[in-house]
Amino acid sequence: MNTPRQPRETRPAGIASQRGEAAGLEPLAVLPVFVPLQGKRAVLAGSNGGAPWKVKLLAAAGADVDVYAPEPSEELRAVPGEIVAGSVTLHERQWQPSDLDGATFCIGAMEDEADCIAFVAAARKTGAIVNAVDRPHLCDVKFGAIVNRSPMVVGISTEGAAPVFGQTVRARIEGMLPRGFKAWIGAARDWREEVTGRFHAFSDRRAFWERFTDRAFAEPDRAPTETDLAELLGQTEAAPKGGAVTLVGAGPGDAELLTLKALRALRNADVILYDDLVAPEILDYARREARTMLVGKTGHGPSCRQDDINALMVQLAKSGKQVVRLKSGDPLVFGRAGEEIDACHLAGIPVSVVPGISAAQGAAASLGVSLTNRDAARRLQFVTGHDRRGSLPEDLNWGALADPSVTTVVYMPKKTLRVLLERAIAEGLAPATTALLVFNATRRNQAVVAGTAADLADGVEASGFEGPALLMVGEALRRHGAAGFGETAEPDRLVI
Repeated sequence: MNTPRQPRETRPAGIASQRGEAAGLEPLAVLPVFVPLQGKRAVLAGSNGGAPWKVKLLAAAGADVDVYAPEPSEELRAVPGEIVAGSVTLHERQWQPSDLDGATFCIGAMEDEADCIAFVAAARKTGAIVNAVDRPHLCDVKFGAIVNRSPMVVGISTEGAAPVFGQTVRARIEGMLPRGFKAWIGAARDWREEVTGRFHAFSDRRAFWERFTDRAFAEPDRAPTETDLAELLGQTEAAPKGGAVTLVGAGPGDAELLTLKALRALRNADVILYDDLVAPEILDYARREARTMLVGKTGHGPSCRQDDINALMVQLAKSGKQVVRLKSGDPLVFGRAGEEIDACHLAGIPVSVVPGISAAQGAAASLGVSLTNRDAARRLQFVTGHDRRGSLPEDLNWGALADPSVTTVVYMPKKTLRVLLERAIAEGLAPATTALLVFNATRRNQAVVAGTAADLADGVEASGFEGPALLMVGEALRRHGAAGFGETAEPDRLVI
């Protein structure tokens, strides 16, 4: 019998806890900031190998750059003729402290360490932002890899640990962001004032920009027009107002198995109510302002009451919030989604469902087995391993479980595993039928115990594995048993 989970802080309707106002904000090695330099003065002194690129960056940001180098390289001499924004003036002499007056950004590009230290000290006295090429210990700020879709600019830093890795990430992001986005981002800048004037509520403005973003991704190479603006404004004004609930399947654990629709729901949520079984990294995809609340639903342990979850969900939606009820796997497969949908309907709250990759699908894919192998399975069935009291359900169809042409997937099987398999064998299931128990399906710590219906329970008890588990039984799984573990009489254990 489950004991109601006690709240760890005051929470309406006995709900457990709040993970944090901003999900996934873990420690940062550096703070990413963006510095406007349009019309500002910048100074670079020296002419080492990194100097030309730094000058180009400063000028590309709109700065008026003074370069002081008594013996400039050919590359540095060529820079002023390549500039398309800002300006560059080359002074073929040593820098002087007075040269730094009025500078917003100063860069030391000297070969000699002592010269660079002197420059940095002088620049700091003026209050300028300071960088020293190839000398991170002297820098106030550092340059990372850049993806330029200005006015969208993506900066990537590895804090100097892996510059080649950072460059590779930059190249991949380059491929993901079409160059046509420049036009869309320019339109966003031009339209922002009108959108803000039309929609006073933050939720309406966010809805407009979500539609804008969806259209940009759908047609990235087409320049947006005033017709787009009119259509997006009209769609936003016509959209239903007020709070709503979305039941979202988080999948079995691997964050990359989230659907695009699930990502969009997380991005739009004001509040996310999530279960213990939801992998922590899933919440990293939530909108950073979203409130995240643990409403832990775990088998055979302290849990929030379903009625309390329903009440909180409805209360939040009635207050105008966009609520995401985030569930492991698929919410419609042993997720008690029906009760939550009914609660919303009774309260007059709009509710929708975003399906997720089920635990069964995830486990089968990670093991590389077909649940419906045409030579071994004519039917696939999902079964729960316990009833409302946590015991083995008395009304299971044992004839169906014993059918040799079926692949059976049992959810929440750990507590009743031994008695379930013993009863199935007694009802006609062949003792030698291949059986697997998959822990933490699709996650990094996924583990599998493989055996037969007769000996799997012993293997599971000996394994010591923990975490959410799924039982899979049937001859369609035999290929995995043979290829992955060998034909042995004893159950084998494997961490995948």
